[in-house]
Amino acid sequence: MLQNDTYRICTKCVMDTSDKEITFSEEGVCNHCLKFDLVSKSSWFPNEAGAAKWAQIIEEIKQAGKGREYDCVLGLSGGVDSSYLAIKVKDWGLRPLVVHVDAGWNSELAVANIESIVKHCDYDLHTHVVDWEEMRDLHLAYMRAGISNQDVPQDHIFFSSLYHFAIKNGINCMMSGGNLATEGVFPESWHGTAMDAINLKAIHKKFGTRKLKNYKTISFFQYYIWYPFIKKMRTVRPLNYMPYDKEQALQELRDTVGYKPYARKHGESQFTKLFQNYYLPKKFGYDKRRPHLSSLIVSGQMSRETALEKLEDPLYDLDELELDIAYFCKKLRISRAEFDDLMNAPIHSHTDFSTWNGRYRTLKLVQRVIARLTGRRFSVYS
Repeated sequence: MLQNDTYRICTKCVMDTSDKEITFSEEGVCNHCLKFDLVSKSSWFPNEAGAAKWAQIIEEIKQAGKGREYDCVLGLSGGVDSSYLAIKVKDWGLRPLVVHVDAGWNSELAVANIESIVKHCDYDLHTHVVDWEEMRDLHLAYMRAGISNQDVPQDHIFFSSLYHFAIKNGINCMMSGGNLATEGVFPESWHGTAMDAINLKAIHKKFGTRKLKNYKTISFFQYYIWYPFIKKMRTVRPLNYMPYDKEQALQELRDTVGYKPYARKHGESQFTKLFQNYYLPKKFGYDKRRPHLSSLIVSGQMSRETALEKLEDPLYDLDELELDIAYFCKKLRISRAEFDDLMNAPIHSHTDFSTWNGRYRTLKLVQRVIARLTGRRFSVYS
């Protein structure tokens, strides 16, 4: 693979050198495309083989949950992936504990979509409302840190809440809308994992102003050892076992529950909307449309030509942007001048603060040794 310091764009997808760790083959194909080809062989089954595998997993989930009120936990954000998964779970005859985490940024449209899905599926909805003062303090700490991972406070509490709800209710199966078809390209240089509680606490300790009493995190030990090996928690990604097409899924949601789409990916969160479409491109030069569109290209849902055309569209209408910034400042109780100062402050990497990366490398080394000795395979995708 060839590393290049000048601007380049992949000849197969639309990832470019805004990813500082991108590499290219002699033919100009980037490492993300090559990695997708490799990972998809063992983790993506959009065919009859996948349907058979998934049918077997469904039976295992039902057997494990027999005699209990719920046999799985499903996080429902109101986005397309989790919403589509919610209606499919009903079709499969599973009994999910449906959890929504309200971190303070729900759009009105997201609330309406969630209500429509829950009503149609006749689910019990458990909503966890995050302590806003703690969430606000975390958001401001991350802004002051000047890192790209601004969505960590919201994402971490979402996943930690799902785990805590699952354990509390004796459930060992987590349903995830994560999938290779729409998320197969992911530039790791742009940000670290949202699950790194060590990193979150280090940033908050340096820049936060109050204690986090109600914001529950997940430790490295819990996430990688306690939940999967002691409590036998299992995360399954059903969308990897079917031909998941985003547009077809959206149409089915429209027809089934009257789902109304958002103007942008992750438009269900007013924070994520501003973060992805203004903060990241303005402060870091990261356009989150690139990995998203590239994922659709490598999974066969979009042509490269169409993706390039979509990248020509403006990220924001200027009037809408001003309204969103005003709302953001009001919500966090900061002035526009403070917001501008934070936007113009020096940037940092999340690795400038303590992380659990060292522990993770040690764990992966141990897993490789176990794999060689036992033949057991460890994978991030199920």
